[in-house]
Amino acid sequence: MPVTVVRFNLVEPDATPASLSARYRAAVEMATYADDRGITTVQTEEHHGAANNWLPSPFAFAGAVFGATRHVAVTVSAVIGPLHDPLRLAEDIAVLDLLSGGRLVTVAGIGYRPEEYAQFDVDWKRRGKLQDELLETLLKAWTGEEFTYRGRTVRVTPRPFSDPHPLLLVGGSSRAAARRAARLGLPFFPSAHLPELEAYYKERLIEYGTEGWTMMPGAETPLLHIAEDPDRAWAEYGRHFLHEARTYASWQSGEIRSAVKSAATTVGELRAEGVYRVLTPDQCVEQGLDNLVLHPLSGGMPVDEGWRSLRLFCESVLPRLA
Repeated sequence: MPVTVVRFNLVEPDATPASLSARYRAAVEMATYADDRGITTVQTEEHHGAANNWLPSPFAFAGAVFGATRHVAVTVSAVIGPLHDPLRLAEDIAVLDLLSGGRLVTVAGIGYRPEEYAQFDVDWKRRGKLQDELLETLLKAWTGEEFTYRGRTVRVTPRPFSDPHPLLLVGGSSRAAARRAARLGLPFFPSAHLPELEAYYKERLIEYGTEGWTMMPGAETPLLHIAEDPDRAWAEYGRHFLHEARTYASWQSGEIRSAVKSAATTVGELRAEGVYRVLTPDQCVEQGLDNLVLHPLSGGMPVDEGWRSLRLFCESVLPRLA
């Protein structure tokens, strides 16, 4: 059975507090609905200071989802590690791991927006060293034992539910990220389909004498929206997909490799490109994808249309994937 993911970043350009509150509550309700119907994972992410209200607090959102669900995993992909206090993050993840019974998956990246570092007064040039410190601190903290942190003795409690620790992956598209994961014996999550980087990671595992594995996007990992009439959906809602695609493109330099990177500047170009796909239920099944990532509230999508997409997927696609 393919892995099934419902992604939420809660983007809504020109939102009011009331409309954004309704969107957040709808996302939690959608997660509950998806959980009841066997969806594998809810995926969320972190960005700061975005004009379109991109979700800045993925762990708070994860906690709300865990409180409303019983089975679904929540993947934070990715947390921008250097922007967080390592001890506080260790506590937050431990509490969520306990609350969820081990359903939290954290992908730690370093981000690619200097303005986010500036917002939190974190030195962009030190991001690699800060990421090393963060990951090392998390692993020590989750033992529940005392350890030395910045010259003082500390202890983080409570211990997490998961043994030996909550699932923590190192994300990124660089050799530095692969080396970091291998050195610490952590699994590696490339941000795109990068077989050469996976091979490099495996070589570094041998070099460091550690063990690990890779969770890598497929060669095709489109963001899906399900509709009875894709032509109508593109005509009425294509601007929401394009808004998100253009936002991503404005943030990502040429060196950033991402499974959802788009070069489109018009709705027509975006549709032809295939990064975002609006499919009928039959077309979705025929895609034969190993990972199906549904994005029901993409780019400020109206909540009602998001529900139509999710219900079509769960009622007309999911039963045929088993």
